[in-house]
Amino acid sequence: MRLRLAAALIIPLGIVLPAAGAEPYPAKPISVVVAFPAGGPTDFIARTVAQSMQKTLGQQLTVENVSGAGGTVGVGRVARANPDGYSLLVHHIGMATAPTLYRNLQFDAIQDFIPLGAIADVPMTLVGRADFPPQSFQEMLAYVKANGNKVTYANAGIGSASHLCGLLFMQAIGTQMTTVPYKGTQPAMTDLLGGRVDLLCDQTTQTTAQINANKIKAYAATTRTRVATLPNLPTLHELGLKDFHVAIWHILYTPKNTPKEAVDKLVKALQAALSDPVVKQRFADLGTEPVALDRATPESARAMLKSEIERWAPVIRAAGQYAD
Repeated sequence: MRLRLAAALIIPLGIVLPAAGAEPYPAKPISVVVAFPAGGPTDFIARTVAQSMQKTLGQQLTVENVSGAGGTVGVGRVARANPDGYSLLVHHIGMATAPTLYRNLQFDAIQDFIPLGAIADVPMTLVGRADFPPQSFQEMLAYVKANGNKVTYANAGIGSASHLCGLLFMQAIGTQMTTVPYKGTQPAMTDLLGGRVDLLCDQTTQTTAQINANKIKAYAATTRTRVATLPNLPTLHELGLKDFHVAIWHILYTPKNTPKEAVDKLVKALQAALSDPVVKQRFADLGTEPVALDRATPESARAMLKSEIERWAPVIRAAGQYAD
């Protein structure tokens, strides 16, 4: 009898038993880190998607704003988090520029994360304060060329989408402006509305309402085609800056080594959110839309991240603007 009992307790090699008391994922609320201040474009994207993902996952997704050092503080926090599926990150193009911008980066954008999938490509607009003298793009271009460093260009900090858009624009027109970095897009927009800076390139999630309310001047869109919610606004490509294109993508990440069960459920929840009519409408109201579902996968998102790192590295090196 004892021999039979002992034999029954022998576990074949290669079979892993679940931990005692283990609960199916997710068994508790999930943290979603946004590496920028509340109220900005990335914050809006994250909160909109997180609210919808809750319905699929059956757990609350709490957005935490962990800003600082161009977004790298929040990214580093998630990179060091327990890889259990309960710490996520929503980040934009800054994930692709950080490897070139920062000499002492505390994380590896490719190796330290599993990109769960892309969320949205957000168009950008080149805008000016309401009382900025130029009335059209051509007048603005002439004004900038004539005044150079006397013109102030706001951005959300080194490595931000607005910073990159400004770098490309200044390279394209062969003229340098005085850049004024902020700790996020919201304070940059606040100073533009207050007339304390001249120009800003920012995502439609931040600028559409202000443009439509005539609180700022819109000079151009930065995408190859016009923005659906701003059909009368020409693109920089149309206006002579051929092939100028900056659309700011967002990706949902989890730390490397997150269990496959959690990864699969998170990808499923993300794809459900991107198909949610409420999410689609909220995105459309601000000039963007969810990505196609074939881009909301780990494989597609990782390939895009690698491609974007390669795209922006020479632009940043040419500008010679680095962070510590």
